[in-house]
Amino acid sequence: MATFLYKLGRLAFRRRHFVALIWVALLTLAGVGAASAPSAGSTSFSIPGTEAQKAFDLLEQRFPGASADGATGRIVFKAPEGEKMTDAANKATVAKTVEELGDGSEVVSVSDPFTTNAVSKDGTVAYTSVKYDAPGMELADSTREALEKAGDEARATGLTVDIGGDALQAAAEPGAAGEIVGIAIAAVVLVITLGSLVAAGLPLLTAIIGVGIGVSTITALANALDLGDTTSTLALMIGLAVGIDYALFIVSRYRGELAEGRDREEAAGRATGTAGSAVVFAGLTVVIALAGLAVVNVPMLTKMGLAAAGTVVVAVLIALTMVPALLGYAGRKVRPAGEKRKPKKASQGRDAKPGLGVRWASFVIRRPAAVLLLGVLGLGAIAVPATQLELGLPDDGSQPTSTTQRRAYDLLSDGFGPGFNGPLMIVVDAKSSDDPKAAATAVADGIKGLKDVVTVTPATFNKAGDTAMITVIPDSKPSSTQTEDLVHAIRDQGADIKADTDANVLVTGTTAMNIDFSQKLNDALVPYLALVVGLAFLLLIVVFRSILVPLKAALGFLLSVLAALGAVVAVFQWGWLSGLIGVEETGPIMSMMPIFMVGVVFGLAMDYEVFLVTRMREAYVHGESPSQAIVTGFRHSSRVVVAAAIIMMAVFGGFISSSESMIKMIGFGLAIAVFFDAFVVRMAIVPAVLALLGKKAWWLPKWLDRALPNVDVEGEGLRTLDDDDKKDEDRELVRV
Repeated sequence: MATFLYKLGRLAFRRRHFVALIWVALLTLAGVGAASAPSAGSTSFSIPGTEAQKAFDLLEQRFPGASADGATGRIVFKAPEGEKMTDAANKATVAKTVEELGDGSEVVSVSDPFTTNAVSKDGTVAYTSVKYDAPGMELADSTREALEKAGDEARATGLTVDIGGDALQAAAEPGAAGEIVGIAIAAVVLVITLGSLVAAGLPLLTAIIGVGIGVSTITALANALDLGDTTSTLALMIGLAVGIDYALFIVSRYRGELAEGRDREEAAGRATGTAGSAVVFAGLTVVIALAGLAVVNVPMLTKMGLAAAGTVVVAVLIALTMVPALLGYAGRKVRPAGEKRKPKKASQGRDAKPGLGVRWASFVIRRPAAVLLLGVLGLGAIAVPATQLELGLPDDGSQPTSTTQRRAYDLLSDGFGPGFNGPLMIVVDAKSSDDPKAAATAVADGIKGLKDVVTVTPATFNKAGDTAMITVIPDSKPSSTQTEDLVHAIRDQGADIKADTDANVLVTGTTAMNIDFSQKLNDALVPYLALVVGLAFLLLIVVFRSILVPLKAALGFLLSVLAALGAVVAVFQWGWLSGLIGVEETGPIMSMMPIFMVGVVFGLAMDYEVFLVTRMREAYVHGESPSQAIVTGFRHSSRVVVAAAIIMMAVFGGFISSSESMIKMIGFGLAIAVFFDAFVVRMAIVPAVLALLGKKAWWLPKWLDRALPNVDVEGEGLRTLDDDDKKDEDRELVRV
């Protein structure tokens, strides 16, 4: 591996014009494809295999033309103090609004609150529902504007008017200002770490090119592959972070090779052969973790994972080819400005002084047990809130109070009860029943007797008369455990109905979808962990040629991800320090957060493990003692690993400024997880464990050593090249 990458690095350095041209051409091609591609349509949210999805599919089949997947808008009206919505003037305003909305080209139906009993008992709140023939993300801008305009006109008459529903759904803004701040922090860290503007600019430039290619490709394929906005957001997050880090490691190693007196082309080759090997395996762990999301069998998660994995592949390829090519253009400007002017002896003298990384490693080696105990107990304490984790999906109730969606949600809760925002749709499939109407009546009567039920509407049959819809309004809000218990109770009762009438009872609706989604993700977590951690464990055995080092890496990851989940629960569920990062509404944690964090954080955690420990392994293989190898690894890698972690935290932290709660939560979760993993696990727990294990850390059974392929991450093959060069020099001297 090292020898192949060494040759690739030298080739890219020599043929830098050709390599740069290829990547610029790919960026241009992707950009043109993104600009000319049709805009993304509906990002369908399906959960194969769940009862809610089966019911949804059955509705589309048995109620054709009902636009089961169409968007819904709700305009909520509240009368001024001392008035009621039933007053003549207010009724006239509502009637005019209903009439205007009915003229829309994509509108299927508009309800009149005074004929559908959509007026609260005290008469102060009313709402009209607008049904569209297209999903929220597919609605034309003019349709969405017409809905907002109707609300504005009604508001002008003195009523309090707010709009809810997925008809207002628009592309999530990841927080452009936050991204710029994140990149700016990354630039400052790179300049401080590398001491050269040119050296600092290289990782940023290559990362932006890689992300540009990845995100542009996703945009170009978004319509064809039904990719959502969060797909490109995740690819942007991950691609930018790993792109900067991978390039940083190669540039840093290149500078080290120059400092040893190698010529520029040789230094580029050796940097690619050594640091590039670590980049390849670090990238593989991230790709495994992201692509492994496919085992959950949720199409949206699968697409997000594969798209982000593709962006990581691009980042690895750019690091191995474009970075050496740009190093050829940069010449010796990648060295720190002061170092270029200092004589060699002064530089060597300066290098002889132990740095902070060496002093820290020496401290950990002297007191490994204390450092290990403190690190484990600290992360364990932070992980405690994770035991109270409550899962759900964000709805209008989790929106900031400044949004009209949230105000509409609150008005409906005040006027009709909290459960009104999460109605349950009961689908009675009576095709096999002898008496469909009797079956539907039995279902409705049974549900009325259940706890936490406010309203059960009469059954509505399709034209064939074999399928009925019943709407149930719970007494509790959509994200509550009481509503979840009600869904399970209805499903349990449906089994008895099936036995008595041969009719299938299915529960769907947004609330039921959220419950099923959370359950599906919980069920998939253990198999996903086993697959991803198992594959990465095998990969790391090949890299480190050790059993205990990969095991330690996996256990350390579990500590960091549990601590990160604990921090997420404390902030977003309990509200601790929520004002600091702009969390306006606490509530259940997004259902996909645990499995998503496991995937992404595991890949990133293995990045630091590979970069730090491969340098230790390299020193150990070349004859140093286990303790010396730890210090050597820190001398060469700790500064760069710390810089990479700060950069990654800055990039992820930039997304905390997003107004979208899901993006904010992901950004915070990943940033805090990188902090725990890089600074506590990799920089403290890892050297402590290695110091305690000594030579046992690098133990590998002889039979397994013979069976494993030799990928030569340590660059042993490059040492052979050194020996050959010396022999060639000796022969040259003899001829002279």
